Amino acid sequence: MSVQSVAALPDHRPDRVTGARVARLEECIAAADDAQRAHIAEEFWQEAAARGTPLVEELDGEPDHRAVTFLWRGHRATRQVLLMVSHLGDRAHLAGSLMEQVPGTDIWHFGLRLRADHRASYRIAADVSAKEPPEDPEVLQARLRSLAVHAAHDPLNPRRLPTRWGAGDNSVFALPEAPAPAWTERRGTVPAGRVERHRIGAAALGGDRDVRNERDVWVYLPPASCGDTERPGSRGDTERPGPRGDTERLPVLVLCDGDMWFGRVGLQHTLDSLIADGLLPPLAVLAPDAVDRHTRNRELGARDPFVEFLADELLPWAAGRWPLATDPARTVVAGQSLGGLAALHAGRLRPDRFGHVVAQSPSLWWRPTLAPGVVQKHIIGVPWLAARYAETDPAPITVHLDAGLHEGTMVDHCRTLCDTLHSARYEVTRNEFNGGHDYACWHVALVDALIRLLGAGPAPA
Repeated sequence: MSVQSVAALPDHRPDRVTGARVARLEECIAAADDAQRAHIAEEFWQEAAARGTPLVEELDGEPDHRAVTFLWRGHRATRQVLLMVSHLGDRAHLAGSLMEQVPGTDIWHFGLRLRADHRASYRIAADVSAKEPPEDPEVLQARLRSLAVHAAHDPLNPRRLPTRWGAGDNSVFALPEAPAPAWTERRGTVPAGRVERHRIGAAALGGDRDVRNERDVWVYLPPASCGDTERPGSRGDTERPGPRGDTERLPVLVLCDGDMWFGRVGLQHTLDSLIADGLLPPLAVLAPDAVDRHTRNRELGARDPFVEFLADELLPWAAGRWPLATDPARTVVAGQSLGGLAALHAGRLRPDRFGHVVAQSPSLWWRPTLAPGVVQKHIIGVPWLAARYAETDPAPITVHLDAGLHEGTMVDHCRTLCDTLHSARYEVTRNEFNGGHDYACWHVALVDALIRLLGAGPAPA
């Protein structure tokens, strides 16, 4: 078992601070008249636009931490400004995430002392309602919950990440010691693979007897294969032997939530760069669409029908069309949150199909008796799926677990599962990143996991 040690690292917990730049600004503003205040504030905004936000400053005597200052430019109608950083604020007490206004200016700020390897997405919501904020804490909480729905990206931060179900984008920041996202951007100089969207039969997922159940699947094909056509006559649902040996066929990644990874995040650009740099071999990705929140809650988790769909419908369908490897040692199943649990369940049930599992922030609180959509993160004892792994003989699979240090009990659940798998003689690795339940973190960690499992080159530093 390999585990990235976190015990000896500096404290990752956030603290509220006022950064040095804002402290200097407040001193200047306090000694200025109205005209001077306007000039000082305008110079500050010009500086912020040039540097980009949030502002990141070193802290005297604390080389392992940074002061991170989030900014918002308000106007006369701005009543309050809510900052929402992934898994850093308390959703039960949103007032604790309200920005402060520099008196007499349009500058709103919120400073945090964070460990220098932190990465996160965030959104900001400005309250411009006619009424003053309520003084009653419960009424204020309700108003801020309503305000949070309208949160948007930071206009001074060019680094963005699409939201899952809603409109608009998140903003993203990464401190200097965060793992480098070296391959997450589109590089126009590298050959581009192809992303296709197919609709395939999904009998295992149920549905009306009189209506054929189907599912959209996003398929990534690497640049070297983009000139290939489907195999002649490949229209059935059974796997056909290809013209080449299995070692010459493409390794396969089966990835949950294709609508997010390919429809919004643009994972294809990352894969193009990794393949061009020789860090990954050309590979195919099969990524089922989650459809919507209700469908996702109903199908993902440790549910047998979804595993049956992946193993007995999706993989044979794809192998009948493209030269894909069928060796489980060259097949990875991966997912995040409920998708991470689905990946773990697939590896346990079907090691004949999936030789590698990547589970990022898996929802180990899940158990079969919970209704779809119900979350119960505080559990007693060993997580349900960990107990299932402990009860059976070890399967010939490797398991990689990722979890964010700001994910609360999810971190503890992952540690428990890792210990359980190790005791059951599985090959297991675990990584803990300084972030939350966040595609901004999962994207970078997924790259690292794929390189370790399938790549010929070194993993990113």
